Amino acid sequence: MTTADTTGARAHARSQAAVSTLSEPDLPIGVDSARITFAHRIPAGGYANVVLARGTRVRLSDPAGAACAHMLLLRAESPWERLNVADTVKVPWQAYLGVGHPLLSDQGRVLATVIADSSGHHDTLCGPSPVARDRLRLAAAKQGLRPRDIGPTVSFFRGVRVESDGALTPTGAAGAGAAVDLLIHLPVTLLLANAEHPLDPAPPAALDVVAWSAPEQLTLPHNTDPEYLRAVENTEQDWHARTPEVRA
Repeated sequence: MTTADTTGARAHARSQAAVSTLSEPDLPIGVDSARITFAHRIPAGGYANVVLARGTRVRLSDPAGAACAHMLLLRAESPWERLNVADTVKVPWQAYLGVGHPLLSDQGRVLATVIADSSGHHDTLCGPSPVARDRLRLAAAKQGLRPRDIGPTVSFFRGVRVESDGALTPTGAAGAGAAVDLLIHLPVTLLLANAEHPLDPAPPAALDVVAWSAPEQLTLPHNTDPEYLRAVENTEQDWHARTPEVRA
């Protein structure tokens, strides 16, 4: 879908209005509804954008077992600092996302940590498909960002494995009902596109996103690896060095 002319712009606007009429995702059991800050169901080919506070817990869910969540994180107050997928793989010595894995910025700080995962089918290597990149650009524009701000992403719910010869093999989805939880360490702009994977062209199904306030979880030991602890220390030092007005 293009928004280069009024016909395309109108169709895009109406499609987004239609999204709001879709059923909402199920809210997490045991979480007070007053703590929910964002809840949205993203249809196939859709996108979302939201600014999340430090200490937010985000749950991405794949209710039908066919979603593909292409995600980019940018620091909210200074978007030049953003997810660095290369460091996210290199620093923890692990290309496969799982519980305890940090999503690192290009400044060596933790933007988010994976703290729960019932899928295990994710990708840090291929980046977004053309459709996903287009949707991410639309999501970015809603936050005053430009196409040049869209860099490499991570993808949830469509796995990729590296073979012994270096070939990349898609592993598909884990099945209906899988979910991934992220804990946000710094205020971020979250951009999401629900679109096919570059190596797995199967059409996606709906993606659920729910976020709630959980600052108390920032002090929990999500990972004891020295590389992770050093990145968290860098993050905390930077956060507490900022003025109270910025940290409010």
